[in-house]
Amino acid sequence: MVEAEEEEVDSDKRLSMVDEALVAGTIANTNGLLVILAKLVAKGVFDRADLQSFSDSYSKPLDHVGMRENELVSQMQDQMESTLAELMRYLSERDRDE
Repeated sequence: MVEAEEEEVDSDKRLSMVDEALVAGTIANTNGLLVILAKLVAKGVFDRADLQSFSDSYSKPLDHVGMRENELVSQMQDQMESTLAELMRYLSERDRDE
């Protein structure tokens, strides 16, 4: 009986194939947006506040139940945070050099 309950809890935490496809699409879109964002930062169009707003807006959907436990979502979040940190570092270095 305990195993059945554990399986039910595990299946509730796992995403369906449709959810996985949506996550994969979101990852592709996020990667594209990060490339565009990096170019805008390099051209001086986006600043730190813009980067923070972007980060905040992308974090909210990940607060949905079970999303942060998904490996693909975690990887996407890690990649986004890493890229944003690099862009912030770039802005700091650029400001320092000016």
